[in-house]
Amino acid sequence: MSSGSRPPTTTPIGVVGAGTMGVGVAQCFAEAGHPVTLHDPDPAATAAGERRLRDGLRAARLLRRPAPGDPPAEVAARVRWETAPDALADAALVVECGPERMDVKERILRTLDAACGPDTVLASCTSAIPVEILAGHTGRPDRVLATHFMNPAHLKDAVEVVRGPRTSEESLATVLALLDAIGKRAHLVRDSPGFVSNRVLMPMINDAAARVEEGTADAETVDLLFTDCFGHAMGPLRTADLIGLDTVLDSLVVLRETTGDPRFEPTALLRGLVERGHRGRKSGRGFHTYGTR
Repeated sequence: MSSGSRPPTTTPIGVVGAGTMGVGVAQCFAEAGHPVTLHDPDPAATAAGERRLRDGLRAARLLRRPAPGDPPAEVAARVRWETAPDALADAALVVECGPERMDVKERILRTLDAACGPDTVLASCTSAIPVEILAGHTGRPDRVLATHFMNPAHLKDAVEVVRGPRTSEESLATVLALLDAIGKRAHLVRDSPGFVSNRVLMPMINDAAARVEEGTADAETVDLLFTDCFGHAMGPLRTADLIGLDTVLDSLVVLRETTGDPRFEPTALLRGLVERGHRGRKSGRGFHTYGTR
């Protein structure tokens, strides 16, 4: 695809991971008319993902203004669910949305490198892992970059795009054109652990959790200070619950390992919540309680 060209809506897109982010990213492209192949090796995960997609499409019609034009059933039909990675062979772009752990990302990137065509661009939805580390697990470092979609992907207007040291102009142009075509604003940053968003956000969440852990204030008061005093739409601990405390924990671990900065050492409170299965909104409880699920 030449720089500046607008991709047709028939451009095939691949997504890896049937979790919250993977399904959200798939929804974004399917709503824009693209055929999407969503790969997850776990049949139970794909079944849950199909339900999550239907829920997301219903939510989009209720919450987004103007509402999406195509009926939910028509959009859902554009998403093909596959357990074998070879199904991604013809995708122009594959967005990897696996768990935020370096060993898992490495395994996925190596698999994609072998399964996809030589021209496929591989974009990771990583929260913190530098692109150069991810690209090093492939034979196509010029065709690897990060597209850090925010949760919920189908309701967020912007994407943090991270260009690695070896990402080519052509690969970057392909991704920027595709994001523009699905109505997402791309904010381009250079490669670094945590990039901009999570290099700033994660220590703030960790510090907020530390204030709760030491008894300075409860979680509700911490968040109210940010919403009522600073005008934030959401406090840091509710933001963490929305992201998923397991993802926050994994991101902090990655940042601690890649930067050596002790500010990223996860608090015992955060670790304890994740160990007890309290992962935030998706489990019904995190720093706050969201009711039974």
